Amino acid sequence: MGPPGAGKGTHAELLAGRLGVPVISTGDIFRAQVAAGTDLGRTAQRYLDAGEYVPDEVTNAMVRERLAADDTRSGFLLDGYPRTLDQVAVLDEIRSIDAVVVLRVEQEALVRRLLRRAETEHRSDDTEEVIRHRLQVYSDQTVPLISLYGDRGLLREVDGNGEIDEVRERVLHVACEFTPAEESPPGPVAG
Repeated sequence: MGPPGAGKGTHAELLAGRLGVPVISTGDIFRAQVAAGTDLGRTAQRYLDAGEYVPDEVTNAMVRERLAADDTRSGFLLDGYPRTLDQVAVLDEIRSIDAVVVLRVEQEALVRRLLRRAETEHRSDDTEEVIRHRLQVYSDQTVPLISLYGDRGLLREVDGNGEIDEVRERVLHVACEFTPAEESPPGPVAG
């Protein structure tokens, strides 16, 4: 979990690889649907271009379907889900989670990262206006989840400022807190 540009996708892949579990990224699912030209993709594109979250009912249905897959039985890592309190309620119905890792990054550093990403990846949802709007949406809708998961004792915070290698080491250090000593894969992790 973390704001746009915090490095969720980058570190989710690393962590999932270490844990031997699949990453379930709502952003990747949306972008694949957009690229395929599906109805869901066209719907999602409108929200992504405006810097808004795709409606919960659409996102929840996709995640519910993905978590039913066999490869998630021994664990999974969520990237970009849940993002709203309603999504937390649905996730609680679907599966339990062991930990929530939140990457904390300074806002102006996020804007710079996302503008660089816009230049290299040509993403339509990475204009400065949309980036700032997305950061506000995150603050309004997702930040309350941090307190909720903190109250449940599931929250692990990581300083996401700095170089990728530095943040990677911090993420792996935090992951050791919820990885069993016998090195069997942990249960699900939300991020």
